[in-house]
Amino acid sequence: MAMSRTVTKWTIADYHRMITAGVLNDRQVELIDGDVVDMSPELPIHQATYRRSEKILAQALGDRAVIFTAAPITLPENSEPQPDICIAMPPESRYDQRHPTPTDIYWLIEVANSTRDYDLGPKAQLYAQHQIREYWVIDIPQQRLWLHRQPLSPGYQSVVHVNSGTVAPLAFPDVRLEVARWLN
Repeated sequence: MAMSRTVTKWTIADYHRMITAGVLNDRQVELIDGDVVDMSPELPIHQATYRRSEKILAQALGDRAVIFTAAPITLPENSEPQPDICIAMPPESRYDQRHPTPTDIYWLIEVANSTRDYDLGPKAQLYAQHQIREYWVIDIPQQRLWLHRQPLSPGYQSVVHVNSGTVAPLAFPDVRLEVARWLN
């Protein structure tokens, strides 16, 4: 008789206990739908791109938003991904005891180099499922900025890519961001 195997699903509380106990020290992981998933290693262009993007956002938004880089967000149903950039509601002190949740988040940004298919596929579906209003992917290999808007599970109703001109985030329609600055 064949034996079936069951994969253990972890809760956010379990995941936090593992972090506190040091089980995940020196590991780059995130919790996705109850699975502890290894994150892809980053090349220097990846880090340079999200550092540059953080500076662009800080200049454009000032105190209107809190900008997190490579930090967890908490999604219902046992997910704690670590987007490259999270633009969240102020004040920053609201996150002293918790990570941003979908109701706190203006929009998320992922920098895609080796993770392009994952960021445009499963990651976009995860964010849409949890009603993240806007999600951008900086596509390094294709030199495009993908804009995902209007979440409707299992994806976004509006997905477009641009490589020039300006874009305005939904939360700040008065802020015009030059696309070329994100791609170079």
